[in-house]
Amino acid sequence: MKLREIISGLFILVCGALLCIRCGRGISEEKTMQTGRKPLLEPDYSDVTIPPNIAPMNFCVSEGKNFYRVFAKSGTSGYQIRISSRNGIIRFPGRSWRKLLNNSKGDKIKIQIYSAGRGDKTASKYDPFYLYVSDDPIDPYLVYRLIHPGYYSWSNIRIVQRSLESFEETSLFENRIMEKNCANCHSFNNNRADRFMIHIRGSLGGTYFAENGILTRTDPKIDGMPGSATYPTWHPGGRFMAFSSNQVRQSFYSIPEKNIEVFDLISSLILYDREKNEIISITDSDTTKYLQTFPSWSPDGKYLYFCRAPKHISEEDPELEQIRNTHYDLVRKSFDHETRTFGEAEIVFNAAKINKSVSFPRISPDGKSLVITLADYGTFPVWHREADLYMLNLQTGEAVRMNVNSDETESYHTWSVNGRWLVFSSRRMDGRSGRPYFTHIDSLGNQGKPFVLPQEDPALYGRMLESFNIPEFVNGRIKLTPRDFASASRQIPLKALSGNPPDSLPAQAEKTKEIPLKINERPIHQ
Repeated sequence: MKLREIISGLFILVCGALLCIRCGRGISEEKTMQTGRKPLLEPDYSDVTIPPNIAPMNFCVSEGKNFYRVFAKSGTSGYQIRISSRNGIIRFPGRSWRKLLNNSKGDKIKIQIYSAGRGDKTASKYDPFYLYVSDDPIDPYLVYRLIHPGYYSWSNIRIVQRSLESFEETSLFENRIMEKNCANCHSFNNNRADRFMIHIRGSLGGTYFAENGILTRTDPKIDGMPGSATYPTWHPGGRFMAFSSNQVRQSFYSIPEKNIEVFDLISSLILYDREKNEIISITDSDTTKYLQTFPSWSPDGKYLYFCRAPKHISEEDPELEQIRNTHYDLVRKSFDHETRTFGEAEIVFNAAKINKSVSFPRISPDGKSLVITLADYGTFPVWHREADLYMLNLQTGEAVRMNVNSDETESYHTWSVNGRWLVFSSRRMDGRSGRPYFTHIDSLGNQGKPFVLPQEDPALYGRMLESFNIPEFVNGRIKLTPRDFASASRQIPLKALSGNPPDSLPAQAEKTKEIPLKINERPIHQ
């Protein structure tokens, strides 16, 4: 080792030792320099509301110093964690962090940071920031799909379950052992870890249902459906599932500021009766031709909400102007589970009236409010930078833009089982990859400052390319593994039957034919 490196290392140690003395229990405030501002953090966890059972909120201090000292102190009991760092990476020990949370429920944690650099005669003291610890716990697990943010490639896809109480992460599905098949949707019945489904497309395709540790490979597609079963939603009772059936296309722009447009040529709604293994087409007496997608049940199971737009797009020669003139409204139909019948459609939120388009309706567990994504047009907001989350009061009909939005895309969102936490996908970090953000929602609908999923290495997001797609809360650890799905793929798919009388099946030719692809088009759900 060179003499200069030895001297430099000794200098850093001395500087750190001085800071340790100044920032110890007998800290002398007159020997520190007030910066008059909060420290620069990545991720920015300053002044967020967090659950009492969240994993350690590790972060990086981006101040370019050589030594840091961090104090995390409970406002209730005075319990304190002290951490030193030479690279600005702050990691809280798991056991100490849990004790800090338990001592701070319903109160706040004060974070005080000091730093020192080479040649500094005094330590820099930053303004403190706080973590507000809610009494409301969050679901213990989050399930999401990890996928590169491209347009067509699915050569490496994993569906992962991650503990929100720690950093434990395990794969639920890996397509590298499933002949590179694409997995593009997963859904849980009432956030249950023991009842869920995953769509798999390709040579081992099918809808895989998991119940009490047993996987069943099914084929819910019947004659009369425009495409496969696509976007799923579980009826609260567990017997029924509603899907949209879509023929989806994607086309590409030749301008740098916008890459891709994804749209439906045809889409309709179906009901799958798991008890009878029957598919029922959800028909409509309205003679207008509609595109219908993104179904979502009310918590009591009495209504099916979905997105609906008059059909403007030509199947033979779709044009951009037609796509831009497609605006989806929020609609619902009543449902009788005993007769398996639906009422007439009624508009819940007229988005077309304000030149907007609705996607991803998700009703709160108490049934009082609903969160939607609003974009300027179309049905696939993940590629729309202007896409924002709105909260709709189901009693007054008023829709308000949520304060959790950014200048980048906010899209897929789901509720925790207690209705006090919302997770959503946001591209705010780099405009490219979706990351899961959480916000606390109190009984009045007020939203806390959103925070990104904590990682053991807080610098992970800066070098990770994959998107966290379709984040879903789960109430416990799923015991199935990728090998279980590989074993289930050897099953002969259980073919669904038609539950409609012959004269009630969709009669329009466009609902039964497969529209051929054009040279510049690619399907994303086939």
